[in-house]
Amino acid sequence: MINSLNYAPNFMGWVPEGRRAGSITYPVVNASAAYATMGVEDNVTDEAKLAAVGFEDEEALIQMRSLYKLMQIEEASLLHGNATLNLATPATPTVSAAGTGATLPAATYSVICVALTAMGYLNATLTAPMSLLLPQSVVSNDGQGSFTLNGGSSARSTAGSAAVTLGQTLSASVTPVNGAVAYAWYVGTAGSERLEAVTTINSVTFRAPLNGTGQLATAITANWSLNATAYDGLMTQAYTNNTQAFINRLATGVAGTGTSLTATGTGEVTEIRDMLRTQWDNFRISITRLYVSSQELATITRLVLTSGSGPLVRLNTTGGSTSPADVKYTAGAVVGWYFNPYTADGGRYIPIILHPNMVPGTIFGYAETLPATYMSNETPTVAELLVRQDYYVEKWPRTSRQQFYGTYCQTVPAVYAPFCLAVITNIAP
Repeated sequence: MINSLNYAPNFMGWVPEGRRAGSITYPVVNASAAYATMGVEDNVTDEAKLAAVGFEDEEALIQMRSLYKLMQIEEASLLHGNATLNLATPATPTVSAAGTGATLPAATYSVICVALTAMGYLNATLTAPMSLLLPQSVVSNDGQGSFTLNGGSSARSTAGSAAVTLGQTLSASVTPVNGAVAYAWYVGTAGSERLEAVTTINSVTFRAPLNGTGQLATAITANWSLNATAYDGLMTQAYTNNTQAFINRLATGVAGTGTSLTATGTGEVTEIRDMLRTQWDNFRISITRLYVSSQELATITRLVLTSGSGPLVRLNTTGGSTSPADVKYTAGAVVGWYFNPYTADGGRYIPIILHPNMVPGTIFGYAETLPATYMSNETPTVAELLVRQDYYVEKWPRTSRQQFYGTYCQTVPAVYAPFCLAVITNIAP
């Protein structure tokens, strides 16, 4: 793995008469990662199989559905799998009360915070008891009992508190945690704090009465942020190599509101432009893909497509007709590409990809290629997926009037140049 912290080539190559030049040095470190197995299983009963005769091949369909499900799981894992990054316990929340017009009852409120990985956030729900943040017991079909998968949460913080008078808004924030993309907030009287909100920034506000039905904070008894049988996805590897990868955590903001992306005024987004430029200035690499959630796609579009950056309405006419009935307007627009001027070939249009597993409040940038100065047999590319066994199906021996099928694969992502990864996170809506 290349361990270059900055791009500082020595262009002084002159040699005195009769002398020899110095040796080239390579800032490379050894790295290893274990293959991980992932899989899903499904089954069909004899009755279901026979009922489907003449309509569909139910055995073939459950294998196809299992394959599609495994592909979805693998896609999320390639980004967010976590085998090594233990989230730190959040600091004691800073809690305050201010303002007027809120309906939160007067009381002294205690606030506890739990940091979440991307997997933790994707599995999170406010519905009591929010057990998905806890370790999950998976009943195995092999007859050997169950095994446990962690939910993706840190240990809980100590409690902060503030007295609220009627009309005031309760606000809380914590210092951002490396690797966390979301935060779960437990609020209530001291010792009885319940889950009241999950935010994708490190702050929260409460203006209305609490629900009082969420999971108790006492249910979080340990750090459950990683799974040792998983592998580290690309974003996790960016966080674990945060001295090389580009990480920009936006500021907490005032009164729990957070900081959003900002427009440059020239049709760009300040934070994305700075990321692209930093990667070029430090490493001479060019980001080639941006992965976003729907929240950031909408924000980028709003910041870029302004009245000063270009027309927002497209007018379609039919065959040169001037009849009002033939004139149609197309509402809506989206920014699908971002021009990266910081490339060796004069600039490149890079796709903005709406990814189903990207967490709101986070943008992931990825440089797919290395400059020639980095290329070697030991570092053939930025990253690749090493496959010990591609998708395969196991048809298990029947032990009942059901037929079980399992779909599995064994892979691991290998990241050779972590400085080609970039994350902008803690983005407020």
